Amino acid sequence: MLTITPAARDYFAKLLTEQPEGTNLRIRIDQPGTPTAEVELTYCPPGEQQDSDQAVDCQVFTLFIEADSAKALEEAMIDFESNAMGGELNIRAPGLRGDRPNDDAPLNERVSWVLQARINPMVASHGGHVSLVQVTEEKDVVLQFGGGCHGCGMVDVTLKQGVETTMKQEVPEIRRIIDATDHASGENPYYR
Repeated sequence: MLTITPAARDYFAKLLTEQPEGTNLRIRIDQPGTPTAEVELTYCPPGEQQDSDQAVDCQVFTLFIEADSAKALEEAMIDFESNAMGGELNIRAPGLRGDRPNDDAPLNERVSWVLQARINPMVASHGGHVSLVQVTEEKDVVLQFGGGCHGCGMVDVTLKQGVETTMKQEVPEIRRIIDATDHASGENPYYR
């Protein structure tokens, strides 16, 4: 179940004093179990919770958990860490983006998971994405770059320092990463 640390509880309690009486909090996951999953934590005025929500008593307020998000929030922790700037709210949810395949899962399944959960969120900030073309019998991973990565002058750096490093850390038995993209046909979309 979801854990809220005392520091986070106190932080929320303080924020809620500035809201209308009876306001609580509601948490939901947008696209749970997918690489693009995101946590949405909002104020929940009286009566705006859903009948299917799970209510968590936090002593000074109630946190409502959307039913469809409950599985992704299992073993999650909400914490507030004080720092010189005031503090930072942290939500750690191991199941947020889906379960990592087991080490004995097929190689292409593990490679696909790394692409979706680790690499594509990284290159998405530049409008790019990376797709799996194939995993060869020799354990070479063939990738296709698209979006902002197609025709980008920095794609070699992204491939070597980002994609290859991450992929080999996550799936060490990979022999090498091969870029099958025809970058000459790209229009260098990110660096126009």
